[in-house]
Amino acid sequence: MNTSLQFSLLAATSLFTVVNPFSAAPLFVSLTGTFPTKQRKRAAKKACLAATITLLVFAGAGTILFRFFGITTPAFQITGGILFVLMSIRVLQGRPEVEDAESQVQDPSIVPLAIPILAGPGAITTVVVLGGQAASPLWKLAIVLAILLTLALTYAILRSAPGLLKLIGEEGRRAAEKILGLITGVIGVQFVIDGITPVVVSILRSAGR
Repeated sequence: MNTSLQFSLLAATSLFTVVNPFSAAPLFVSLTGTFPTKQRKRAAKKACLAATITLLVFAGAGTILFRFFGITTPAFQITGGILFVLMSIRVLQGRPEVEDAESQVQDPSIVPLAIPILAGPGAITTVVVLGGQAASPLWKLAIVLAILLTLALTYAILRSAPGLLKLIGEEGRRAAEKILGLITGVIGVQFVIDGITPVVVSILRSAGR
């Protein structure tokens, strides 16, 4: 039970830090700046719903992708961990250039808000790695709940983005981004460790024979 709880916490925290709605909020405000309040809320709902569906599909197809391409879970863990560390470095060094906010489109809710800002490579990698680690149906349920919780919180943040940005200010937003970036880096290192450990153990066992 403790292991299931630890996995649930890992799934929720890792996905939330990678999606990083605090980083998406300013871009959401920029892309929907001319929208009336009702239309802006509809765009936030549509973006989060599309991102949720995307992540659920990849979470469910993770094991199938592993088998189809002959990919081992440790290999994906190591790759995902390295990706997380690189993302963390970009965030800690300066705000990543996710998308040019000047490139306004008529309906930005699906592209670029849902994909690739919310359900980007990092988030997709996270759910695929977690799906490969899921040792029981309870763990798979934890991934689904983590996706739903993360995007529900993201929706709340996007809906209140204009007021929230004014409340916490530019410095507060940057501080939140840095904290989430640091957590992303720590999770990435842990993913690398978790991926390397079984490989090293297997090599040592083979050498012992």
